[in-house]
Amino acid sequence: MTAGNTERSADFRGPLDVTWAATVVVDAQDTVIGWSPAATRLLGHPAHEIVGRPLGMFLSPGPPGSTPPLTTPFRGNEVRVARHRDGHELIVAATVCPLPGAGTAARVLVMTELQDLRQWESRLALLHGLTTRSPVGLAIYDNDLRLTWCNAAFEDEIGRPLAEFRGTRADELYLDGHFVTQGHPPTLDAVLRHVLDTGESFLDLHFQGRPPSDPETDHLWSCAYYRLQDPDGHVFGVCEDTFDISDRFKAQRRLALLVEAGRGIGTALDVLAAAETIPEVAVPEFATTVTVDLSEAVLEGEMPAPGDAAAMSLIRVARRSAADVGRRPAPAPVADRPPVRYPAGSPQDRCLSSGGLVLDETTLVVPLRAGNSSLGLVTFVRGVRSAVFDGGEVALADELAARTAVSIDNARRFTRERAASLVLQRQLLPRHVPEQSAVDVAYRYLPTDAMTGVGGDWFDVIPLSGTRVGLVVGDVVGHGLQAAATMGRLRTTVRAFAQMDLDPVELLSRLDDLVRQSAEEQWGGAGSADGAHFDVTTGATCLYAVYDPVSRRCVMARAGHLPPAVVPPRGEPSFPDLPAGPPLGLGGLPFEPLEMELPAGSLLALFTDGLVESRDRDIDHGLDILGHVLGDDRRTALGELCDRAVEELLPNGPAADDTALLLVRTRELGASQVAEWELDAEMVAPGHARELTTAQLHRWGLDELSFATELVVSELVTNAVRYAEGPLHVRLIRDRTLLCEIADTGHTSPHLRHSGEDDEGGRGLFIVAQLVQRWGTRYTRSGKTLWTEQALPADHRPLTADR
Repeated sequence: MTAGNTERSADFRGPLDVTWAATVVVDAQDTVIGWSPAATRLLGHPAHEIVGRPLGMFLSPGPPGSTPPLTTPFRGNEVRVARHRDGHELIVAATVCPLPGAGTAARVLVMTELQDLRQWESRLALLHGLTTRSPVGLAIYDNDLRLTWCNAAFEDEIGRPLAEFRGTRADELYLDGHFVTQGHPPTLDAVLRHVLDTGESFLDLHFQGRPPSDPETDHLWSCAYYRLQDPDGHVFGVCEDTFDISDRFKAQRRLALLVEAGRGIGTALDVLAAAETIPEVAVPEFATTVTVDLSEAVLEGEMPAPGDAAAMSLIRVARRSAADVGRRPAPAPVADRPPVRYPAGSPQDRCLSSGGLVLDETTLVVPLRAGNSSLGLVTFVRGVRSAVFDGGEVALADELAARTAVSIDNARRFTRERAASLVLQRQLLPRHVPEQSAVDVAYRYLPTDAMTGVGGDWFDVIPLSGTRVGLVVGDVVGHGLQAAATMGRLRTTVRAFAQMDLDPVELLSRLDDLVRQSAEEQWGGAGSADGAHFDVTTGATCLYAVYDPVSRRCVMARAGHLPPAVVPPRGEPSFPDLPAGPPLGLGGLPFEPLEMELPAGSLLALFTDGLVESRDRDIDHGLDILGHVLGDDRRTALGELCDRAVEELLPNGPAADDTALLLVRTRELGASQVAEWELDAEMVAPGHARELTTAQLHRWGLDELSFATELVVSELVTNAVRYAEGPLHVRLIRDRTLLCEIADTGHTSPHLRHSGEDDEGGRGLFIVAQLVQRWGTRYTRSGKTLWTEQALPADHRPLTADR
């Protein structure tokens, strides 16, 4: 566009204005007597060629296609055909103005090209539309920043006709309004003054305020400002364009709220944390106060029964108001929070009764539902001066509540499953170490699956006959509930075999056979038909050790497990060269034992590979660290040693594998607690054994147990003399109970039976079983040992083993 066209397009004078248009003056005979320079530009004829010539020389007498007489008067703007000097025709718009008077001039004819007239008419229509129909508010302020003109849309915003507020300053129209766009002056007066002084235009400034037509609601406008000046460059004011974007802003805010809610809702598997998310998201942008009330059943991990939701007991689990923004009041424990009661007819009561959302002026109550059950409700409250919830905001609140309900229900399910998993863990792992005198014990268990709190590693401390103790640690492939269930089966089996007084090699051999048989029966030895499951029992590892505090001997064997760490009272930590043996369920190689003497005060550590092995550390390095921790200070309490080991080896918490650590410090039963004799297998042996037993019980102050103990010793020694050969060994141990042991070279164990009325014998073992708490048989390489346990008198304090 040329400079001339730009100037013309900015000039709102009409194309038939005499200063722009071709002007011709004619007399009463339609002879040209006057010719303007603009007429020369339009038709090409200079004035000296056309003056004195008839009008019809260059202008048709009527519109194109008609032949009216030349004297037909013009009626407003008419379209005629004009001939240019070079011969081509022009379609022009023309109008005539009569010149009454005594002179020769009769009429003035004004012409312009029809195209120019149509463009000018379009511009007039544009100006008329901006003034009367445009949704954009237009206002003009003079150099004193007072309103001089506005269009209809601006009048609608103000709510009054222009005549009533013409001359008002801009800041007086919106007393509480301000610009929210950063980096610009905050007030209307400052923005207008800046535009007026500098000529800089502003586009899309966001102004927030309450218009006089709607004083209870905040509106947001997108505004543009530019300076106005006349064709000569004189500044006479500023024009303001405004467009109400409140609805668009609300939609954007609702979308942003949903996005923010999506980041927080559903990220926690805790019911309280899930419920607290929606108040944090909704206050203060969406509501002044938000409360969340949940059913007591949900907090316990249960699903409320479908039915009358109005009758269920609600607990306030979350509340946030605009006054709480920026601070976090400490919430009361859930157990101390009283039930929430809502009066009949309240919005909350109606919501619970109907099962649907309730809108009551500035209060919106939305139910939290999962399936056919109601979990609780969310209440959104706005201040007295805030606007009521519109349809879009109600839909947003419903969506937020729906997402929160899903999150709470997931957390509820997790709470229930976690509670079940923890119960399973408590049932599968030792809840407390049984009382025994052989060792002091401390342990730590860290499952990798922090979600359920259970894993596949296990440990156990099993009291055995003769004050001995069985120490077990094992590792099942994988972690989680399936591994935990498998671990539970193995632990139960080990305890059952241990109570049979099996030595470590025989126990692991039987356990290996059982695992292989279980895998073959369940999955055909490999896996399920679809490959979706496999038996995690196969490939499990186990270490089993038996310590005798009387002999201070420890016998151990392992099935693919790591060897234990041993720290003597006056020696360096070591890891015994214990033959590994294959993992459980694989078979092929026999298990081999290792027997060693552990002086009283020795430290024995049984652990799983999750403690010493990680992705960034090999097993050897982990074993070195463990040995250093255990040998650093032998006077340290076992519990503290456990904590140190975990801190050094697992500084970042559980690793990629479950972890179990069992620490024991050995004790010794001295001569003051043990009495033993060797007797020949002769008929006088029972009597001699009774005498020795009675004398020893007297020395221990256990005379009241003499009668029962004599019967027990007499019966067991008599059976040994009758059915076995070689010397007999009688041993009494005074510990937490009184233990009596009779060892012989036979391998046949007596069985308890009920003798008939005509039988002359067979009642001895039955009588023994009635006199003692427990009895049993354990086998050794040289024969067997029958043992019994009797409770000490109530007023008798048991001795403690030597450390």
